[in-house]
Amino acid sequence: MTFSVLDAMHMAQALRLAEQGLYTTQPNPRVGCVIAHGERVVGQGWHQRAGEPHAEVYALREAGADARGATAYVTLEPCAHHGRTPPCADALIAARVGRVVIAAEDPFPQVAGQGIARLRAAGIAVESGLMRDAAREVNIGFFSRIERHRPWVRVKLAMSLDGRTALSNGESKWITGEAARMDVQRWRARSSAILTGIGTVLADNPQLTVRLDRDPGHAYTPMRVILDRHLRTPAGSHVLDGQTPTLVLHAASGMPDERFARVECIAIAEQNDALDLHAVLALLAGRGCSELHVEAGPTLCGALFAAGVADELLIYMAPLLLGDTARPLLALPPLADMAARWKLNVLDSRAVGQDLRLRLRPAI
Repeated sequence: MTFSVLDAMHMAQALRLAEQGLYTTQPNPRVGCVIAHGERVVGQGWHQRAGEPHAEVYALREAGADARGATAYVTLEPCAHHGRTPPCADALIAARVGRVVIAAEDPFPQVAGQGIARLRAAGIAVESGLMRDAAREVNIGFFSRIERHRPWVRVKLAMSLDGRTALSNGESKWITGEAARMDVQRWRARSSAILTGIGTVLADNPQLTVRLDRDPGHAYTPMRVILDRHLRTPAGSHVLDGQTPTLVLHAASGMPDERFARVECIAIAEQNDALDLHAVLALLAGRGCSELHVEAGPTLCGALFAAGVADELLIYMAPLLLGDTARPLLALPPLADMAARWKLNVLDSRAVGQDLRLRLRPAI
């Protein structure tokens, strides 16, 4: 299917609009919409928060009567079911748009082609696939949750130039500078949940909350998830304060006591003397978790990577050295030869203050 330069221009704007919901739409996908007659844009909008109007509705409101005969550019297939809001496909039909261009089809079972079918049944020309990869990237967690039944797992790590994450005694504050730490807050803010293990809780007593210099439009509050197999989290730990929704996952043999009164505890199956990571991810997906942000030690991060469920590494490299007795980046099983080495693709490399941020994904 061939799209024009004008189509690409309007869809690029729709994608920019979708990104405005990066921190606010959980658990819904981020969606943008532009309505235009040729070069003239008559309406545009983006989905802002779950339970509020979708992108198409905002764009149609702005367009008014000018929507008739126009082309609507939408980054995700318009919904065809009644959820918290009415079907957007019906709204486009009622506005009598002439054409709808869709970036990515919606895999959600209650949509999954039904939006496109409803539009075509009403005599509206529908074309899809324009900037599909970019549209899927904006909602990479949503597509992972629906298609793979687990969240997109992003593992954040901070390390020295010699690949160390903490001194041998566990001290790690601070390897990176203030700019890098603030950048991490933005990655936390776009996530559905923040996960750590009991080792990090015992060593650092982390808050695992989002602390931004400004609120990007009533940001969603990510849930905290603690893997605590034997329920060792001490009383008084920040993660037990009840200020943020928190889920403590433990072995079936554990019995939560009064320490856990302000959080939710769930028993998880075990595998190889540890909590079953696949079961953890399935549970989180079932709760609407799309992007899972991991901040943990080398054992848990290494286990996620070795299990093949670490989809992305977010590594901050500081210009300092910690020495060969300091703790490693990831605890991984030994390799028999170089042919077995783990290969990564670099998505992005940039300076953040004095540190270097690398975004990497396992090579397929």
